Amino acid sequence: MHQDLRRGLRDGLPIALGYFPVSFTFGILAVSGGLSFWQATLISLMNLTSAGQFAGLSVMTAGGPLVEMALSQLIINLRYSLMSISLSQKVDGSVRGLARWSFPFSVTDEIFAVSAARPEPVTQRYWAALRILPIAGWTLGTLCGALLGAVLPQRLLEALGIALYAMFIAIIVPAARRDVHVCLACVLAVAFSCVFFFTPALSAVGSGFSVIICAVAASSAAAVLFPVGEEEGA
Repeated sequence: MHQDLRRGLRDGLPIALGYFPVSFTFGILAVSGGLSFWQATLISLMNLTSAGQFAGLSVMTAGGPLVEMALSQLIINLRYSLMSISLSQKVDGSVRGLARWSFPFSVTDEIFAVSAARPEPVTQRYWAALRILPIAGWTLGTLCGALLGAVLPQRLLEALGIALYAMFIAIIVPAARRDVHVCLACVLAVAFSCVFFFTPALSAVGSGFSVIICAVAASSAAAVLFPVGEEEGA
């Protein structure tokens, strides 16, 4: 049991260190967008979804409607449902009831990848230890960004602003290098986004709705152009 705790903490530490600078940027942007430091921190503590939080923040600061917020979060975070279903097959059989229901909370791309790569079943102690440091890193980073954003030099704030883009590049590039279809799907999404940005009639569409439309359009086009066979997808 103690070995599961130690291994979970060890596996979660690099994730926490990677989350800190990205959530630091979120804290800065949230406060500059009109949120208080405790509101920004509470959002990170309760959600723990980087892309979803940044997209949601843009909708809030733009005064977008609730339906836009709900749809954007549904599209962006839908993958976590699939990850949770997959992870449920690796959960130790002794985990039952409310403990099992709590597993989907804090499922992120990185936490899921580490858990899925674990050869042994995911025990309750390992899962608790694995996610505690990433949750702390993400929340603490937001708090620090929200509190220090007003006193840090502007040049440093601008430099930290690229952390989000660096995170997305780090996620996209490895997958695109392994599969050219992933690269083409990303190019389609960028193309659709450029159409919305540069077309006067479409530029007035809210950022949340544009994300939804571009994501659905790019993924649908990729599914039609590059279908995955049953043997390939198995």
